[in-house]
Amino acid sequence: MPRQSSIEIIRSKILNKEELALQLVRWSFFSKKVVFTNGCFDLLHLGHIDYLAKAADEGDILIVGLNSDASTSGLKGAGRPINGQEQRSMVLAALDIVSAVVIFDEPTPIELIRTIQPDVLIKGSDYSVEKIVGYDIVKAKNGTVKTIDYLEGYSTTLIEEKIRSSRK
Repeated sequence: MPRQSSIEIIRSKILNKEELALQLVRWSFFSKKVVFTNGCFDLLHLGHIDYLAKAADEGDILIVGLNSDASTSGLKGAGRPINGQEQRSMVLAALDIVSAVVIFDEPTPIELIRTIQPDVLIKGSDYSVEKIVGYDIVKAKNGTVKTIDYLEGYSTTLIEEKIRSSRK
C-alpha cells in the first residue's frame, strides 16, 4: 500500500459527521480521553496555538468544531471570516495536536457535542463554565467542563486592526 502524502494525512483529519461517528467508535475502543473545543479560528495566531495546546493537554484526542463560513459570519459580522472554512480547516488539521476537525453550520455546536459526548469540554475563560453550550451533556456523563485563559494581546480582531492601520 502506498504511503499517504502529508496533504492526504491533513485532509483525512477533516471529518464529516458520519466519518466522525466511525472514528469515535475507534477511539472509544482504545479508551481514548476525548477533548472537544470549538471556534472560528479565522486567522490562526499564537493565541490560538496556546489555547489549542492547553486543550490538547487535557486528553488523548482533540476534536475541534469549526464554525462554517455562514456560522462565522453570523457570529462575527460582515467581512468575516477572512479565510474560508476549507482553508481554516486545513490549517487546523495540519497541527499535530489536533486529531480531527469537524465543520458545523449551526450557531452553536450543541448537536456536535451530543454526537461526540466528549470527556472534556473546553472554551475560553470569557465564558463561565455553567454557561458553556453542552455543559449539561458533558456533566451528565461525569465529564469535565473547563475554561482556558486566552493569551493576552493576541486576537484575530487585533490582527485585523493592525493590518487596517498599517494601510493608512
